[in-house]
Amino acid sequence: MKNFLIILGLSSILSLSADSQESKFKPFKVDVSLGYAIPGGEGAKGGILFAVEPKYAVIPMLSVGLRMEAAIVARFNGYDQNGNPMDASVKASASYLATGDYYFRANHSFRPFSGGGVGIYSIAGIETTSSTGEVSAGTKFGGMIRSGFEFSHFRFGFEYNIVPKTTFTGYDGDGNPTTGLTSDNSYIGIKVGVCIGGGKR
Repeated sequence: MKNFLIILGLSSILSLSADSQESKFKPFKVDVSLGYAIPGGEGAKGGILFAVEPKYAVIPMLSVGLRMEAAIVARFNGYDQNGNPMDASVKASASYLATGDYYFRANHSFRPFSGGGVGIYSIAGIETTSSTGEVSAGTKFGGMIRSGFEFSHFRFGFEYNIVPKTTFTGYDGDGNPTTGLTSDNSYIGIKVGVCIGGGKR
């Protein structure tokens, strides 16, 4: 029994020592990701997204950053002021979020994480299929939750962007408001990317 306790103690010390060595990461890195955006709303069609996120590890298991993302969505469903469905397309939406990620392992080879962020979402370039044509853009404060893993310098993630609905107003040729369009702005992002920098010291 005494020998067993000695072996267990030595194993624990060696494990902690190895974990400490693995946890010595370079604090600054930049994540560059490309992915697929799945917008909310019935009948919505997805598009592509691109994100750049500089990050700093305040402690080995926790990093903070700034996510700058553009999502180009092909089509979504909206509703006019009477609740009638309207087809519309959006050229692009952009977001700027303060983020944080917590890593569950200190091993650089495989690091699962969970995190989130809050910030500004800007929806622009809306066009409806009605005669009203283009409608005005909108800006909302929203949030994001995510999880995934990093494998060496590669990153794979799943994000859910929670953005309040936006009501847009269309105008006729004389500048009179004609149509209100309410859009569901929340979307899911599935990403694959690379981590520039970071890694073990």
